[in-house]
Amino acid sequence: MEFIDTHQHLILRDRLGYGWTAQIPALATGDFGLADYHALVAGRGITGTVFMETGVDDADYRAEARLVAGLIGAGGMLGQIASCRPGEAGFAGWMDEAAGLGTVGFRRILHVVPDDVSQTAAFRADLRAIGRAGLSFDMCFLARQLGLARDLARACDDQVLVLDHCGVPDIAGGAFDTWAAGITALADLPHVVCKLSGITAYCAPGTATVALLRQWVDHVLASFGPDRVLWGGDWPVVNLGSGLPGWIDMSRELLAGLSEAERFAVAQGTARRVYRLG
Repeated sequence: MEFIDTHQHLILRDRLGYGWTAQIPALATGDFGLADYHALVAGRGITGTVFMETGVDDADYRAEARLVAGLIGAGGMLGQIASCRPGEAGFAGWMDEAAGLGTVGFRRILHVVPDDVSQTAAFRADLRAIGRAGLSFDMCFLARQLGLARDLARACDDQVLVLDHCGVPDIAGGAFDTWAAGITALADLPHVVCKLSGITAYCAPGTATVALLRQWVDHVLASFGPDRVLWGGDWPVVNLGSGLPGWIDMSRELLAGLSEAERFAVAQGTARRVYRLG
């Protein structure tokens, strides 16, 4: 099983600001660059990557995309999901520029802004512009916000939307039922797909195992179906859970019961379709 990693972050502190890492000791210092990533995945079946915007400081989000554009094509990087600010001045101009930067989709992290940001008419109008351009939008919501995600998806029903990190379930707290209901409701919308990523970081420290994750992953697969699930590594944030090599190994085990075609869909087929990777 060879994976396309659709959620590859980089932290390059000498060029960009990452204020969000300051309170996370494992990520607060040092760089996390391409050489580090490739050393971790060597021989582990990563056949390509898609860079995911890393939540840089607001002043730097365009600089990040411009910097990453120069890395695409090297070391298996197939494209980037660039940060954007739907509903804010200058959005259309940024979309036009980003089209020339190897952009295969956009994201705005929505759990770090007020809940009503994604509910405004201006935000949704700009989101639909992304869809008209044939690009996907990655939705980053917490489990408590899955209703907001569904409202947004219903308002933008003619484009592909990707729910990152399985909707950020509270695995450590065992809060399965409410999260599962939200996932089921979102999966009823055929233009929404789910990214299998990040979830080991939501386990209590040192507890992430295949046995613990099984019911959460199985619910995602049963709700969306493998053709609407894609895989991501979420490095280096995954270091807060299993680490990237551990997550790759767990993913193989968690997907082992699927058919060959279904495993291919999750590992890379859905990603190729959603992000137009060929």
